[in-house]
Amino acid sequence: MKKIALALALLMLATLVLGCAQPAAAEPAPAEPAAAEPAAEEAAPAEPAAAEPAAEDDLAYVMSTGKLKIGITIFSPMNYYDDNGKLVGFETEFSTALCEKLGVTPEFIEINWDTKEVELAAKNIDCIWNGLTVTEERKENIGFSDSYIKNMQVVVIKADKADTYKDTASLASANLVAEVGSAGESAIQADESLKSASYTAVPKQADALMEVKAGTADAAVIDYVMAKAMVGEGTDYSELMILPNLELAVEEYAIGFRVGSNIIPKANEIIAELIADGTLDSIAATYGLTDSLLSNQ
Repeated sequence: MKKIALALALLMLATLVLGCAQPAAAEPAPAEPAAAEPAAEEAAPAEPAAAEPAAEDDLAYVMSTGKLKIGITIFSPMNYYDDNGKLVGFETEFSTALCEKLGVTPEFIEINWDTKEVELAAKNIDCIWNGLTVTEERKENIGFSDSYIKNMQVVVIKADKADTYKDTASLASANLVAEVGSAGESAIQADESLKSASYTAVPKQADALMEVKAGTADAAVIDYVMAKAMVGEGTDYSELMILPNLELAVEEYAIGFRVGSNIIPKANEIIAELIADGTLDSIAATYGLTDSLLSNQ
């Protein structure tokens, strides 16, 4: 029995020794590095920015709407309401005749003259057609048609002040008034004597005449074509007069479109037709402007 127990003990000891002698389990092999993600394709060079579209076809735009939106102010004899409340005037009839040949309907929109260029650029109007003086400064923001009227800036005073105000030097101490943003305002600023005078800007040329009539201003600088029609005997301003022998600036009127508008050459073509067939001369005669037409100079 003892022999059996001894044999069993030896067997267990041998098993234990063999177990200890076995090598330790191998560490798991380091993981293969993950396959590198394929490098993202190098970004393709950006496409060049598309070229700016050409200026919009202004003529096609107007033709598609079927109307020409015309920016005006109330300015006799160019655009004003008659006793029946109908809009009349040289520019009113002239633009209507041109629109008829163009195949669209005129839509007259009263604007603030001081923001006329903003209204034009925003397409609130398609043109400015209201005794618009051509100047180099305005050419930066307005495309002009051919000129058709000769104008000048004149000084309007009360007739009983004719002995007081005779020239620009005598007006240096006067209270002057003109339409804001107008050629009259520019004429005041350009004259050494007038720019030293007290000056008030008003919304419209008609307002300038009202100021002189009321005695709140001594003199107004306005367009000759307006003064000729509205001042003197038989008018609402019979007590006012144009200061004689004083022309502050000689100018020309034209239609103002957006710069680069392709309506301009078409308008010029129609203007030439209206001159050739006598239409423009007939309209001018109605409003006392025959001598002011450039085609009659």
